[in-house]
Amino acid sequence: MTPSAEPLTFRKMHGAGNDFVVIDSRGRSRVTTPALAKGLGDRHRGVGFDQLAELHDDPEADFALDFWNSDGSRAGACGNATRCVAWLVLRETGRDRLTIRTERGLLEAVLRNGRVWVNMGAPLTDWREIPLSGPQDTLHLPLPGDPVGVGMGNPHCVFLTHDADAVPLEEQGRAVEHDPLFPQRTNVEFISLLGEDHLRMRVWERGAGVTLACGSGACAAAVASALRGLTGRQVVLDLDGGRLEVDWQDNGVWLTGPVAEVFTATIPADFLATL
Repeated sequence: MTPSAEPLTFRKMHGAGNDFVVIDSRGRSRVTTPALAKGLGDRHRGVGFDQLAELHDDPEADFALDFWNSDGSRAGACGNATRCVAWLVLRETGRDRLTIRTERGLLEAVLRNGRVWVNMGAPLTDWREIPLSGPQDTLHLPLPGDPVGVGMGNPHCVFLTHDADAVPLEEQGRAVEHDPLFPQRTNVEFISLLGEDHLRMRVWERGAGVTLACGSGACAAAVASALRGLTGRQVVLDLDGGRLEVDWQDNGVWLTGPVAEVFTATIPADFLATL
């Protein structure tokens, strides 16, 4: 990174244990680069996060968001970070509704009974949109375990299992993320049914590895389970870091869950100059 004359202030947040660095670049140029994301994402030498979210101005939305993984790659979509940042801006403005520009287009966040719901858009089930490397039945992908392919602005591969807790998550997640079927790699979810419209989910995130929760993954899992007849379209998911709720409506897949603001801190210019 080019040496910076200014330190960089950020917030640390998490949604059900899925943790983020949030950088507010409204009113200035964007600052995140692959090197900055990778440097800050290092849990030993940096700050540590699953994803980084950077706010910036947009002429057609209340603000825009870029997402980065801890390995320095772009994330494309991040449901929990979107919820957390929406919560910040709703609190800041006193409003109950926002529009947010992401790579998916314009998303909507609303405040209902003290909870932030984000519309993550319509699920993508065509192989080109996920994307896959070639034509496939996305409801039954040609991989051991018969998973479902779903796009939520980023690719997902959802396995319906008898016991998600029994899955060797790190081993299988890493292998599937890099399978040639997924030209942009993929997030990997393992789900099992706990009760009516109630799922257990564990997740391996593209570019981050095992995480405690994944909002876009919860949306993809809910869509996959509904399409395969395991649940209806309103689903509660228990993840390692907490509980998320998904409501797949005609206008998109809505997501809610807990929000936590952990701290605000400033990174010295000297450290930024080393990245």
